[in-house]
Amino acid sequence: MASSPPVPVQETLLDTYPSLRHSYFAPISPLFNAYDRFALWRADLGLSSPGTVENLQKETKTTHLSNFIFDGARADLTKSLSMSPLFQVTHSFALGSQTAPSSYNFGAIFGSTKVFLQGGVDHDGNVSGRFNYGWTPSTVTKLQAQLSQQVGHNMIQLEHDYQGADFSLNGKAMNPSPVDGTGIYVGSYLQSITKNIALGIESVYQRPTPDVSEVSSSYLAKITGTDKNWIATAQTQGLGVLQATYWQKLSEKVEVAAELQLIAMPNRREAITTIGAKYDLRLATFRAQLDSTGKVSALLEQRFTPTFAFLIAGEIDHFKAGAKVGGGCNDRVIFFDARGNGHASSAIIIIL
Repeated sequence: MASSPPVPVQETLLDTYPSLRHSYFAPISPLFNAYDRFALWRADLGLSSPGTVENLQKETKTTHLSNFIFDGARADLTKSLSMSPLFQVTHSFALGSQTAPSSYNFGAIFGSTKVFLQGGVDHDGNVSGRFNYGWTPSTVTKLQAQLSQQVGHNMIQLEHDYQGADFSLNGKAMNPSPVDGTGIYVGSYLQSITKNIALGIESVYQRPTPDVSEVSSSYLAKITGTDKNWIATAQTQGLGVLQATYWQKLSEKVEVAAELQLIAMPNRREAITTIGAKYDLRLATFRAQLDSTGKVSALLEQRFTPTFAFLIAGEIDHFKAGAKVGGGCNDRVIFFDARGNGHASSAIIIIL
């Protein structure tokens, strides 16, 4: 049986608010009907969801190598105990890294359509946990906590995320104290103003002590192509700090991205430019990246099955005359949080 066509957003609003069938400028009860007329005007624009501030540069980050390059020997051994609901445990080992000490971590994940739980403990006794609860498909409450043996490394974060039809709203509180109001508080709002342009703001209120407080704001902009094959973003982080990205999908298998980080302050002037590309072949994915600091990086992931792949990575730092090469195996298990965002967990990484 053929499915019935979806009901337009405008018709749904008209059924919900019958007063909207009058003119936008109807003089009848202007105070009570102003919001209804504004809602219909927004529906007429056909605005789409702009995404979240946290994922503003998501496409660029998945194309570049910053979140994929590895150093040292690493092994993530995952055992899936259940798929619906999802329940899996992971043993993670890290050895020989130039930037972090050797470590072992035991983690567990539980996920369903509304709940996502993740916890872990390392060999030093540090415990971390994460809890997401999806009240509705557009509303998620999140809680993160970390208990550390080191002084000053304990952390708790409360977060609430709401995604409307054409906007997203997020609020965070890190180490909040109901007694004296200390902590870090972050609020962000991203709104589509046309079908291709979204503008937003993110404000950070820091109060380390009851007598000291600071407020800073950053402004965001996102431009998306009509056919969604390119995205440009810009974000100001205080006076003289700018981060801009550009991502484009050249074909079904090729993506390119560029990023500019600019600091122009009286006591510091610095600019870093990064360009990268990702090629999705039939059974492989290749990423390459070059930045203005002299680093050239590449990563090849050759898949033998949908979950098992062989990886080889390399990075050369021309200015510091350094280089590293890595290779290993990747056995990924996909899990989903309360909002349905997928994440891949790698299994074995071995540096050569």
